[in-house]
Amino acid sequence: MASPLETHVLFTVGPVPIAQPVVTTWGIMAVLTLVSWAVTRRLALHPGKAQAALELTVDMIAGQIRETMEVPPARYLPLIGTFLIFILAANWSSLVPGVEPPTAALETDAALALIVFGATIYYGVRVLGPAGYLRSFAQPSFLLAPLNLIELFTRSLSLTVRLFGNVMSGVFMIGVVLSLAGLLVPIPLMALELLTGAVQAYIFATLAMVFIGGAISEASHTHEGANP
Repeated sequence: MASPLETHVLFTVGPVPIAQPVVTTWGIMAVLTLVSWAVTRRLALHPGKAQAALELTVDMIAGQIRETMEVPPARYLPLIGTFLIFILAANWSSLVPGVEPPTAALETDAALALIVFGATIYYGVRVLGPAGYLRSFAQPSFLLAPLNLIELFTRSLSLTVRLFGNVMSGVFMIGVVLSLAGLLVPIPLMALELLTGAVQAYIFATLAMVFIGGAISEASHTHEGANP
């Protein structure tokens, strides 16, 4: 059995190898782009079913951002919404015969976690500035600065491992049962995979909100303390 850490290279572009998860990611991006274009190209005051579903999804994500981060959601909606929709589509792509979800590849999950890592720093710096954001690591005590800095990096690692472990275990479980029991028996497991994929997408997006919201909150508190 191949190692879950190995990726199959499909072709190369010059010196750059293009692995299977990359091609699948491109396909998912293309499908999501086409669906978005089809739904939004004719927006109306009296929406049809597709537009109503889209508006409901956007409202739900915006409400979750407002509740979790306690800030106006407009600035963060594109990032969090993209995380949720892309990871959900990537996880559910495992139900397509012959497709391995890109989120079952460690590289994809690490890339997503790095985006959260960068966004956390970006929004923290945007609220307080570079020097102020660095000072926020010394809250509530200067002695905790090393631990707070380490936590910034370990969060990204935890996001990577959590998503990779859950998605890869589901792919392996369905593959093993499918090879032993045929096509019909794994159907309940595929239904469970739908639920698991949705839960993992929600958890990742929620943790991204918590991490970014924490950086904004720490920066705001530091700013208030510096300007009584």
